[in-house]
Amino acid sequence: MSAVSWSSPSVAAAVAALTERSIVTVGWSSTELPPSAATLLRALTLTLAPAAPERSWVDGADQLEAIAAVVTAAPGAALTLTSLLPASERIGVYDALQLESLAYSTLLAGPEFAAWRARTPRHAVPPAEEPVLLARDGDQLNVTLNRPARHNAFGRAARDGLIEALDLALLDRSIESVVLKGAGPSFCSGGDLDEFGTAADPVDAHLVRLARSAGWRVHQLRGRLSVRLHGACIGAGVEVPSFAGRVEARPDTWFLLPELSMGLVPGAGGTVSLPRRIGRWRTAYLALSGVRLDAATAHEWGLVDAIV
Repeated sequence: MSAVSWSSPSVAAAVAALTERSIVTVGWSSTELPPSAATLLRALTLTLAPAAPERSWVDGADQLEAIAAVVTAAPGAALTLTSLLPASERIGVYDALQLESLAYSTLLAGPEFAAWRARTPRHAVPPAEEPVLLARDGDQLNVTLNRPARHNAFGRAARDGLIEALDLALLDRSIESVVLKGAGPSFCSGGDLDEFGTAADPVDAHLVRLARSAGWRVHQLRGRLSVRLHGACIGAGVEVPSFAGRVEARPDTWFLLPELSMGLVPGAGGTVSLPRRIGRWRTAYLALSGVRLDAATAHEWGLVDAIV
């Protein structure tokens, strides 16, 4: 890419073609890319380069093979993601959540997810007695995910408990601030894998996901809500917090979007919340590579607001 004349008609034609197609396109350069490359880079799914304009690049050339492997293993999910991200940024948050839910529910009925579910055994795990703890401290509501033995896996009970807490804050204006954190070694290890694919059908899954969206409620509370992250923040464990007005992370925090390896796209709001913090290209990079992102890089990108 470094030898391209960025103002050439061929580049303009490439940009026009890319905006009309659902395709995974990864740019690669061994040298820093100039500001004049921005138009083309915006049209690509992502770009791997030492540096480039805006947020459309990642210094991650070593992940090119990993991205190719993910796309090869789950082409349906990968193409769905690359269509979803640019569409999401053109519409409002609630509409974007509806779009994500429709895409996610469609993939639940697809062969890539079915293959993952067939090779991934379920385990019988007793539910936590209190999966979410609430404590009022003056005008502040402290909310704690409380399944430490499961790294606060975000199953139905935890989701419903969190939604009840967030609804309380939405209804009670005497609560001036909400602090969300997790008990134990991790903030949240993502959706409870044992519950994946247990909805009656894709339509039911879509309707429940919209009605019981923790991400939408966090977005509504974003001016009053802060999240304190630590340890593993996987799937929903980063997707939901990214809607918050302020996100703090301890130095040991790390992030992962593993859904494509299951034949899915992020389904807890990640295609909506992460792009609004780090851009759709770096969101695509995390989802397509399955790379583990450290706290320092997350802070540099704007995924978290402070390391504490």
